[in-house]
Amino acid sequence: MNLFDLTGKTAVIIGGNSTLGGAMAVALGGHGADVAIVGRNQEKCEQVVKQIEEVGGNAKSFSADATSVEDLRAVLADVLAWTGRVDVLMNCPGKNSATPFFDITMEEWDSIMDVNLKSVVLACQVFGKHMVEKGEGGSIINISSVSSEPPLSKVFTYSASKAAVNNVTKFLAREFAPSRVRVNAIIPGFFPAEQNRKILSPERVASIMSHTPMNRFGEASELQGAAVYLASERASGFVTGTLLRVDGGFGAMTI
Repeated sequence: MNLFDLTGKTAVIIGGNSTLGGAMAVALGGHGADVAIVGRNQEKCEQVVKQIEEVGGNAKSFSADATSVEDLRAVLADVLAWTGRVDVLMNCPGKNSATPFFDITMEEWDSIMDVNLKSVVLACQVFGKHMVEKGEGGSIINISSVSSEPPLSKVFTYSASKAAVNNVTKFLAREFAPSRVRVNAIIPGFFPAEQNRKILSPERVASIMSHTPMNRFGEASELQGAAVYLASERASGFVTGTLLRVDGGFGAMTI
C-alpha cells in the first residue's frame, strides 16, 4: 500500500503560482493528484502547470482573485466541471511588508489581512463547504509562518495575519472533523521567495541564521513531503488541527 498515492484526487492550490505553492503543487501532481493552479498571474500559473506535466501529473490553471468570493465560487464550478471533485485545498497566498508599526496605514493593514487571512477564510467557506456537504472527507492545508508564534520583528501585520491563520486552522479542524475534512497548517521557516527578499538585509539574514539550528535557509522542495503527507488521507487520516513546522529548528530555539 502506498501511503502517499493521491491518484483520483483533485487538489486546488490557491496561490499555486507562487514559489512555495508551486513546489508543493508539483509534489501533489507527481503523486497522482489532478491539480488546479489558482492565481491572478496566469503566465506563472501556466509555468507551474508545465512543471507538473513534466513529472507526469495532470494540471490546469484557473484565474482568480483569492480575496473575491465570486471568483472562488467560479473556480469551484470550473474545477468540478473539469474533474468532478475537490479533495484537497491548499491556501498559499502571501503578502508582506516591513513598514514600521507607527507608520502602518489601515489601507496597508487591510491589504495584507485581505491576502493573508480573508482569502483563507473565503476559500475554506467555498471549498470547505463543498467538501463537508459531499461527505467524502478531504484535506485543507493552510500555509502559516514562523512569524505567527512568536511574532517576528519588522513584520507586524504579517505576523498578526499568520497568527490568525493558525487560529482559523484549529477552529475549522474542530468544526469540520465530523465530516472527515481535516484542517492543518504548515509553518515554513525561512525560504527566500519573491515576497520576502526585500526585507532580508545582511543583518536580518545573520539574525535568522543565529536562530535556526540548521544554519541555512530552506529549499522550496523541502516543503513537498509535508504537503503530500497532509494531503493523503492514508498517511495523515487522524491528523487535524496540527501546525506542522518545517523550519530547520527555528521554533525550538531560544538562547
